[in-house]
Amino acid sequence: MRRFFLGVLLLLAAALPFIFQGYWLYVAIVGLYYAVLASSWAMLAGQVGIISFAHAAFAAVGAYTSAMLVIYLNFPIPLAMVAGSGAAAVFGLAIGALTLKMRGPYLALTTLAFSEIFRIFLTAEYELTRGSYGLKVPLMLDGNKTWCYYIGLLLLVATVTTLSLVLRSKLGLFLLAMREDEDGAATRGVNTVYYRLCAFVITSACAGLAGGFYAHVIGLVSPRISTISEMGLILAMSVFGGLESLMGSALGALALQSLTEYLRAFEEWRLAIFGGLVLLILKFTPQGLLPRLSELLDTCRQRKSNMLKDEHR
Repeated sequence: MRRFFLGVLLLLAAALPFIFQGYWLYVAIVGLYYAVLASSWAMLAGQVGIISFAHAAFAAVGAYTSAMLVIYLNFPIPLAMVAGSGAAAVFGLAIGALTLKMRGPYLALTTLAFSEIFRIFLTAEYELTRGSYGLKVPLMLDGNKTWCYYIGLLLLVATVTTLSLVLRSKLGLFLLAMREDEDGAATRGVNTVYYRLCAFVITSACAGLAGGFYAHVIGLVSPRISTISEMGLILAMSVFGGLESLMGSALGALALQSLTEYLRAFEEWRLAIFGGLVLLILKFTPQGLLPRLSELLDTCRQRKSNMLKDEHR
């Protein structure tokens, strides 16, 4: 049933450019950017147990690296995006090596400090980054939104598939064991800092790749993409969709991005309505949207099976 559900979702996603054009297709493209960030952060927080507030900053690393390579060194956009992902991974390795021996609020505050320092750096280095004005970035595929959408969808599928394979590997077993009992895993000989660092670098690379995609779709990168409010939005999307589900977090990102744009019609009441709806949904589905839908599907299937058994008696 779950595979059938995912297959239907993929078919609907592939058909979306034939249903929506113009502004709402643009909204879907931005939603795919957030979906990659939300799903990779969900792996870090939900599957590994690392609460990091630097994920938006790693996306900014990827975005600025890709943008500057294209602008200043005339790199091809695909190669620049890969380089941006690599730069984010290097930053993740450096920050992770310094912080991942910490736990709980100490780790969260350290990553928050890095995010804010990086935002200030981007704003202050006007000659390199154009400060708060941002860099005007060449668009991929001459700004063709349909093809940009399909590239974003491919990035999302590749990200979720890669992270799922990681979680099903030996590395993933160690990560899940550490999430449940890190001290117990350490006493069994698991190098907890090393495996936490591996997860941190992998998810940082995913964020950097998403940032490079965002830069060349929007055509502008500014320090705004690394702000605390952006990080809060990524967190809300992950929790909304289901923190322990990669696909759920991605769907949560797409749903909240669409909801945010729809509520623009309410002007100054937009954020209040948005916050109220999110709180209500989390109140009645605290485990997230997709796990709740899966439970409902399983319940319906069980009831149908029971009815068939009763008819045969």
